[in-house]
Amino acid sequence: MQIRPRTKRWSAVAGLLVLCSPALWAQAPQASIRMAVDAREASRGILHAQMTIPVRSGPLTLRYPKWIPGEHGPTGPISDLVGLKIRANGEDLAWQRDPLEMYAFHCQVPAGVQSLDVSIDFLTPIEGSGFTAGASTSPFLVVINWNQLVVYPEGRKAADWIYALHLRLPEGWKFGTALQVNREDNTGVEFQPVSLETLVDSPLIAGRYFREIALGEVEGRSHAIAVVADDEPSLEMKPDAEAGLRRLVTEAGALFGARHYDRYKFLLTLSNHVAHFGLEHHESSDNRLPGDVLTGNRDGASLGSLLPHEFVHSWNGKYRRPTGLATANFDQPMDTQMLWVYEGLTTYWGYVLAARSGLWTAEEFRSRVAQRAAVLDHRAGRTWRPLQDTAVAAQVLYGARRGWSAWRRGTDFYDEAALIWLEADTALRQKSNGRYSLNDFARRFYGGASGPPAVAPYTLRDIVATLTEMVPNDWNEFFVERLNSTAPQAPLGGIEGSGWRLVYRDTPPERAENGAGDSQGADLQYTLGMSVGRDGAIDDVSPNGPADRAGLAPDMRIAAVNGRKYTADLIRQAIQKAKDSPDAIEFLVESREYFQTYRVDYHDGERYPSLERDTAKPDLLNEIIQPLVK
Repeated sequence: MQIRPRTKRWSAVAGLLVLCSPALWAQAPQASIRMAVDAREASRGILHAQMTIPVRSGPLTLRYPKWIPGEHGPTGPISDLVGLKIRANGEDLAWQRDPLEMYAFHCQVPAGVQSLDVSIDFLTPIEGSGFTAGASTSPFLVVINWNQLVVYPEGRKAADWIYALHLRLPEGWKFGTALQVNREDNTGVEFQPVSLETLVDSPLIAGRYFREIALGEVEGRSHAIAVVADDEPSLEMKPDAEAGLRRLVTEAGALFGARHYDRYKFLLTLSNHVAHFGLEHHESSDNRLPGDVLTGNRDGASLGSLLPHEFVHSWNGKYRRPTGLATANFDQPMDTQMLWVYEGLTTYWGYVLAARSGLWTAEEFRSRVAQRAAVLDHRAGRTWRPLQDTAVAAQVLYGARRGWSAWRRGTDFYDEAALIWLEADTALRQKSNGRYSLNDFARRFYGGASGPPAVAPYTLRDIVATLTEMVPNDWNEFFVERLNSTAPQAPLGGIEGSGWRLVYRDTPPERAENGAGDSQGADLQYTLGMSVGRDGAIDDVSPNGPADRAGLAPDMRIAAVNGRKYTADLIRQAIQKAKDSPDAIEFLVESREYFQTYRVDYHDGERYPSLERDTAKPDLLNEIIQPLVK
């Protein structure tokens, strides 16, 4: 999964799976469930599902998916599950929720009953955050993640239940998914039966405005991108962006040396009415971006920020998976301590592949690295919370509010671990005199023989062993030291070792992230020590920075700057003026209906992160992003 940190109907309801005796079910072969999903009211935010489930008489325990793969936490949106009905021979059966485990339901199957009819409705939310538990519909489209729609039997693997799925969509809507179609007619779509594990791993997008673009067949495996939007013009992809996605498919294969899927489909939802994020799957990815992405001037750059990351996850996260995340079903808690590999290394390769494929220019790649490094270098929370703890506490931090994030730290295992992997890459190149790099690690660790989706668990010991095979070094200590450090500075060794240095300039890049360049927001982390969002709302304040020393705090709103109504440009002008003046910058601030004036004493001018070339060292950073396929 890639978070877009604060970036982040009928929803399909899937089958209730039933358990009589866990021991008996565990011994039984795979069982088939017929499931029919009706999404014709998706535009209203409602989805229906009906299932016929084989059962034995006796007590049953049903579980709704709680720990969602790729979301790394107990994020199953059970509060939006409604209309649960369990019937035997046309008669309703009583059920009870477990008083301690909210995701478990108990009931009793009468003697002689061999199957149950189960129905569920799911109410898709309208909130724009929360990953798959966030908004997933508009009047013209729907994103169906099947984990919202199923329950399964306690004590049995998700791979042991086979679903025969039938789907009905609103008239005229088309769809995209990695699921294979058996037949399609005026009654709906019948898919080839798959396990519950594969079903949850195979989301579906559908809508009135839809197109699918073939991205080529490589090594006998087809690749495509399916796009759904709220209007027809938003579907138009420019030739350069399409060419970049084709190169992405080629470059990823060259990096890893094998493909662990039968086919791959990027699912891209373009809408201002859905949650914006990416979620990985073996043979597809659920990518959601604003509605104007393809029609804007930075379509390739926007796609490069998300699609390469999710594509890399097919190898790193889905195929090779930390043992603590390779759970057999969705009620088993996940151990997330290795997310610095699962997400951090994926972030690194996502950046590299965006540049190698041409979705990003070399300058855009360096700008992203500089911006992320600068943010981490201003994280006051580094002095008390090591990076390893951000991975261990991922299930808590994903849902943390934005305010005081510099002090709290967030899911820093994405970008800080990417810096650590950059340092590992440069170390491999330097210690081997250019013979080995992280490209070689990718082929050794994630390659092997191509084949259908599979899971190969690993531990840190396996990573260390593979690196040591190439270049002898105390790789365990290399990672452990950085993961447990509480030094105030970010790990910039990879940037410096690759022939560059992090610097700050007084002019912003052409388009900075997180509000810089936005007429309503301003990124002032490196000057005043705060971030200001739309309408002057203070999103975050860095401890010990000028804004913090002046008494400002998150959730306050700036009403005026030096006596004039707030705008982002006005703050920039005030910072520029203060550089040549002894006067503090004066803010009129609203806090919970009360107004107060704050004076921020800052005189060092504007500062924007950038990478500057160190000509005394070889330019390994440029070497790293060179395409593998000429």
